[in-house]
Amino acid sequence: MYIFIIACLVSLITFSSCQQEVQKPNSVYVNFPQTVKLKARVISQDSVMFRYPFRIHIREDKAVVMDLHATEYFFHAFSYPDFHYLTSFGRRGDAPEEILSAENFRWNGRFLWTLDSNKSELTRFGFASSSDSLLSLEVVSLDEELLRALDFVQYDDSTFIIPDYSGDSRFCLVSRQGKLLRKVGNIPTTNEDALESARPALAQAWRSFIDYNPHNGILVAATQLGEVLEIYNLKDSTHIACIGPNGEPEFQISQGYGIPTGIMGFSDVQVTDTAIYVVFQGRAFKDIAQKARQGINLPDGGEHIYVFSLEAKPLRKYVLDHYVHGISVDEQKGVIITTDVNKDEPILEYSINCM
Repeated sequence: MYIFIIACLVSLITFSSCQQEVQKPNSVYVNFPQTVKLKARVISQDSVMFRYPFRIHIREDKAVVMDLHATEYFFHAFSYPDFHYLTSFGRRGDAPEEILSAENFRWNGRFLWTLDSNKSELTRFGFASSSDSLLSLEVVSLDEELLRALDFVQYDDSTFIIPDYSGDSRFCLVSRQGKLLRKVGNIPTTNEDALESARPALAQAWRSFIDYNPHNGILVAATQLGEVLEIYNLKDSTHIACIGPNGEPEFQISQGYGIPTGIMGFSDVQVTDTAIYVVFQGRAFKDIAQKARQGINLPDGGEHIYVFSLEAKPLRKYVLDHYVHGISVDEQKGVIITTDVNKDEPILEYSINCM
């Protein structure tokens, strides 16, 4: 059973104001009302050998998988739902139009944006008229004031949202030209000492995977460490910090860096029109280290997908038969497509039609 303490921070953090009002915690959730075990269907494809298939995003009849540790190409496109291989793009390298380090990618209509953290660039790709290859259409260099960007979403055609790793705020609002517009929000921590003297280390420990749904205006940040899910409704300017039983990210400071000491938390997050889906790991770093000393390699990823309402109410917990990292939820078809970095056939499909 899991206890979720919901801290509702009703704020005026909007894109036109940085003032805040804070409301004290007002709700406690004891558990998920439903726990459902799911069995995967392996989607066979032998066109691409993945090293670390970290992210998958699907839009209409196209699916793209990002290989985090790619040797040649970071991104691989497939037709959906049959997963017929189309093309690979995002060549690894330091030359113009090549990528040094891919962190994530996002669909925006028929275009696709990628983030290169080492080059500090966003690149917009578009499918050729034949629909079987992608072309680089635009490269946006990010402002030097931004610390290393590790995730992003597109708020609208003129603004990106990027987590702030300086510790001064929660997010950076960035123009289509890559310029820092302003910073908004705060890390919802109770660690006053870190807020006072170690903000960069605090921001590192609070690294979060984010997602945004423009249909309902919901922006979600899920912490990679600990168990904190932040839900920002950009339409009514409310902010809910949903803290699980493992609490805030735990860390020690060493030479200015935050060294994790608690648990591996969330691995991926997706906001649909009706709910929030997050992959949860929950493995303690001390257990990982102990197993490593014994020569045991634990599976990478999480075997749970938590589902919350858009107001942070726990709805159900899926227990998987694989450890997964990336997810793409297709509520219309009633499936969740996932990536398992531990298997040679890493693309899996889970049916949630019964829900």
